Amino acid sequence: MAPPLIQLKDISLTFGGTPLLKGVELTVSQGDRLCLIGRNGSGKSTLLKIVAGTVEPDSGSRFVQPGATVQYLSQEPDFSGYPTTLAYVEAGMADGNDHYQAQYLLEQLGLTGQEDPQHLSGGEARRTAIARALAPSPDILLLDEPTNHLDLTTIEWLEGELLSRRCALVLISHDRRFLGNLSRGTAWLDRGQIRQIDRGFNNFEEWRDEVLAEEERDQHKLDRKIVDEEHWLRHGVSGRRKRNVKRLAGLHELRAQRRDYRGAQGNATLAAAEADKSGKLVVEAKGISRSYGDRKIVDEFSIRIQRGDRIGIVGPNGAGKTTLVNMLTGAEAPDSGSFRLGTNLEMATLDQHRESLNPKWSLAEALTGGRGDHVMVGGKPKHVVSYMKDFLFAQEQMRTPLEVLSGGERGRLMLARALAKPSNVLVLDEPTNDLDLETLDVLEEMLSDYEGTVLLISHDRDFLDRVVTSVIVPEGNGKWVEYAGGYTDMLAQRGADLTREGVKGGAEAVKAAKAESVAAAPTAKKKLSFKDKHALDTLPATMAKLQDEIAKQQKLLDDPALYTKDRKKFDAASAAIASAQQQLSESEERWLELEMLREEIESA
Repeated sequence: MAPPLIQLKDISLTFGGTPLLKGVELTVSQGDRLCLIGRNGSGKSTLLKIVAGTVEPDSGSRFVQPGATVQYLSQEPDFSGYPTTLAYVEAGMADGNDHYQAQYLLEQLGLTGQEDPQHLSGGEARRTAIARALAPSPDILLLDEPTNHLDLTTIEWLEGELLSRRCALVLISHDRRFLGNLSRGTAWLDRGQIRQIDRGFNNFEEWRDEVLAEEERDQHKLDRKIVDEEHWLRHGVSGRRKRNVKRLAGLHELRAQRRDYRGAQGNATLAAAEADKSGKLVVEAKGISRSYGDRKIVDEFSIRIQRGDRIGIVGPNGAGKTTLVNMLTGAEAPDSGSFRLGTNLEMATLDQHRESLNPKWSLAEALTGGRGDHVMVGGKPKHVVSYMKDFLFAQEQMRTPLEVLSGGERGRLMLARALAKPSNVLVLDEPTNDLDLETLDVLEEMLSDYEGTVLLISHDRDFLDRVVTSVIVPEGNGKWVEYAGGYTDMLAQRGADLTREGVKGGAEAVKAAKAESVAAAPTAKKKLSFKDKHALDTLPATMAKLQDEIAKQQKLLDDPALYTKDRKKFDAASAAIASAQQQLSESEERWLELEMLREEIESA
């Protein structure tokens, strides 16, 4: 057996109450390809930081083989103090490293090296950090969610690059296909402890289910043994006092063992609040096109989407996936072509940017909108604590501010907000970001049971294969083609990956093209989109309701004795008025923006 490059022994760490890590043992040897698996909040990222040496445990030891080099890719790299992306990557290299590798990897990842690190998009930041981790060719590579913000083209490039390297690898990811292709061993962090097998991720779920089933059987046996001992204590022979005292002590130990048992965390209960059925036809587009300057984003695209279809949209960042979805949902008007929506459509949208929520809001405020203790789910009130538990939040987190939630918790929160709205069309833009494997399973089941229509943008190949009935892919120069089946079926029919001439260019090209189109005089007459028209018509009534709400809450706060008489009522009124004032300000700004746009269009 190869000597260990890194070894952790008896690692323990506690933040507050329940231990996050308890007696953890982990060994990484030369050539190991280890995936680190665990639920959101189980401590995977913290454990990887301990392996990297950036976090000190409460107890235990960390050994690194002398001379072994370690590179760590964190989820939130620090770019401060670096003038360019090339300078950031080179700062992670030693004197003996080949500095040409820094420029080479940045170019392979679609960057020039001259970008300002303080003004990078999420995808650019992730690619820059990956280049820094890979450039020194380390002995041990520690990667925490490397595929976050990457498009499929870059994910497949990264897979090939990692497979070609001889370094040891410890990998955290929620991308099943990525894990399955790269791992040869699995470390499962569960309830503060590590279980490990010399098999890759493709064997993990079967192994995990066997372990949990065996654990459940052991707990059942323990329960029966406690019942038997309690029966003996009440009805058994009273002789032989010493033996009886010893047996009673054993019963106390069994009870303590049962009391201290931390069962496996349950799965989220995801269910979309479904509206009445839509018409059979959901969307019909004929020859729709959209350009920014000279760049064609969508060119002569036609599709007919019917109730129950599950459409996946894939492609490199900047290819125009979001633009295409916006046109198909009526949020953005095409430059040319015909488009119509079906009847009785109720859309619920999950945006990849996870909306702009006030980070100071509590979890309960984000779910209820700051109004009372109930969430409207499918038009019916449900207590916020009960709804939180459906998405694996504990009651104690009710007052937790959003700014301290993990990425996975924020992902579950946004799902909870989106799924509460009655819908028969779900528009999901990267819904799998930061979700753990168990929650992904439940999301897949929910979508399979959903009777409405689904439009899905995703870079998760396994999720696409499990969920969608067809895939829309860019072919370059604004051309998009629909293929039957999932992602793997699309590749079999298409005979190529997503890197194809004419598709490249990324978000930078789209930004430049948009800037050109703004600078150039428009030749086609502008018009308000369906969504903008609807907002312009409904915002005045919304603002009036918000003004009434503010007046109502202000009347309560005008009572100088309210604070001392009923502190809870005072706090609720204060929170409600602050929320309503913020919504009113946003509504007024949006209405003014649309009104100015309408006047500009009418005067053109």
